Amino acid sequence: ESFSTNSNEFKFLNADKPNDEFILIQPRTKNLLYDVQDNGENFYIKTNSKAKNFKIMVTKIGDPSIENWNDFVSYNNDILTRRMIVFDDFLSTVEVFKGLTQIRIINLSDKSDYYINFGEETYHADFGDNYDMHTDKLRYEFSSLTKPSSIYQHYMKTSKSTLLKQEKVLGNYNQENYESKRIFASTEAGIKIPISLVYKKGLKLDGNNPLLLYAYGAYGNSRKADFSYDRISLLDRDFVYAIAHLRGGEEMGRQWYEQGKLLNKLNTFTDFIDCAKYLIDEKYTNPSKLCAIGKSAGGMLMAGVANMRPDLFKAIVAEVPWTDVITDNLDPDLPLTTTEYEEWGNSNNLEDYNYLKKYSPYDNLKSQNYPAILTTAAYNDTQVPYWSPAKWVARIRDLKTNNNPVLLETNMYSGHAGASGRFEKYQLTALEYAFMLNQVGINK
Repeated sequence: ESFSTNSNEFKFLNADKPNDEFILIQPRTKNLLYDVQDNGENFYIKTNSKAKNFKIMVTKIGDPSIENWNDFVSYNNDILTRRMIVFDDFLSTVEVFKGLTQIRIINLSDKSDYYINFGEETYHADFGDNYDMHTDKLRYEFSSLTKPSSIYQHYMKTSKSTLLKQEKVLGNYNQENYESKRIFASTEAGIKIPISLVYKKGLKLDGNNPLLLYAYGAYGNSRKADFSYDRISLLDRDFVYAIAHLRGGEEMGRQWYEQGKLLNKLNTFTDFIDCAKYLIDEKYTNPSKLCAIGKSAGGMLMAGVANMRPDLFKAIVAEVPWTDVITDNLDPDLPLTTTEYEEWGNSNNLEDYNYLKKYSPYDNLKSQNYPAILTTAAYNDTQVPYWSPAKWVARIRDLKTNNNPVLLETNMYSGHAGASGRFEKYQLTALEYAFMLNQVGINK
């Protein structure tokens, strides 16, 4: 396979004849994406051809060009088909419907199908490691905001599942002590934004609880409502933890992603603000207890909302945030600039330049009260150069009109993904949690 953001192509050969020429399935075409698997007789193709949210098509291996692709199962525009696995007798897909992942089992002979029942309100599910196509067993992973990551074996002929392994949590963790739920925040335009929540069972939701709101909202990357060990320490201190599934991700389908990129990118920022307002209105928290966190593109989101609605947040943590959007977008020598024109736009184009300038965090700093801010940077970061968050922090310190701290933590050894090693990443998490706990008045 070779690919870019909006197009790709596959070539194949018979592994028994490695010296043969590769055969092209379908030439790369703008805005056409496809994935290919086979069962020895047919190619099964997941594609967005005449299907924004992707559908499954089938063609004979001997003549695989797009003219010979035929619908395998009917297409539903409300369901995003994310992944597929082909076995001898079954085809399985990971789909997204109304923000939740589903695993579907389809019989290849008669196309009968069913969905695996996970029995929770908000969760994350995906394929596990499936290396053998000559089987009726599917491995899948399951996790929720209260349930640690688990591996199941599903028997596709009987539709039964068996738990194989669940990650252990040290200490006295009991998932029955916590409650998770899924709510929807409304925007002024009538858009419903999913929010996944978890908190201690019995917690009084009277508007006085500290709340940590997390989001990403870019690249069609959907945020998982899955388990996190370190989150327990916040929940046990009466925090509510919330994940906002914003436009820019793919939680509600491909259109959800497209409504949060390029000349629609401002929707990601306003969605996050609307989620914050909704959580305040519904008495989950209040502005003196609301914290926010995001990393990379999510860090840019944090920096942007700090400019747009600083009054909503007590503390903001921006990890390796892309803050100097215009300058970086005009520099083709940076590793990601030209490859990401299809995601953000190209500042050499006047329309794109003017739109990027509307939300570029550095270019929208002004004299106003800012929340308490902790920013992280990494000296070896090739995606967000360390000087980008550094200059942003320096400029805020010059402009802010209150006494809230604006801190910068620079790791001199790590890259964009953060420190490696078993414990180093938790040192940063501990710093971030200590910062937020201090800001909301919890000092133990």
